[in-house]
Amino acid sequence: MSRMKKSLVILLVLLVAAALGTVWGLTRGGDGVELAESSQETEEPTQGNVTVYVTGAVNKPGMVTLSAGSRIADAVSACGGLLPTADSEHINMAQELKDGQQVKVPEKQGAAQKDGKAGADGKSGAQGGLININTADEKELDSLPGVGPSTAKRIIEYRETEGAFQKPEDLKKVKGIGDGKYNKLKDKICV
Repeated sequence: MSRMKKSLVILLVLLVAAALGTVWGLTRGGDGVELAESSQETEEPTQGNVTVYVTGAVNKPGMVTLSAGSRIADAVSACGGLLPTADSEHINMAQELKDGQQVKVPEKQGAAQKDGKAGADGKSGAQGGLININTADEKELDSLPGVGPSTAKRIIEYRETEGAFQKPEDLKKVKGIGDGKYNKLKDKICV
């Protein structure tokens, strides 16, 4: 019988240990809830900001981080404001921003382009047959006389780092565009 008593004692010790472990776990469970709540509090500061990508007719397109509750107008201001060619009638400047959102500020277009149709030349960045050097993509810029793919890339890089061109002559600030090349394309561009 002594073997039976030893087994019962071991079983009793295991039951007591399990009971104590359960009681200890339950009392520590309250701390676990507090940790979860405190971890949510540490997430709030990151939720207090939104990062958005602003493109289109703004002076310095790019990503900006603003406080939560900011509006599109705040993002546009952080990017240097609207270009003179911006179509502010077709963007809700009072709209609240969401993290990860892209804000595209549209350009003023002709009546046909406002209806979503491209101009007669098929280029959505063109105004009256002219290519807007502030909004044209690489392919449109490459179509200009004397501008190849590498120069088109340099034009886009310039406006992304330095901001929008204020007048067509500013194009001469781009490496590789001198007076001669500018004179060949000046009648085909606008800002």
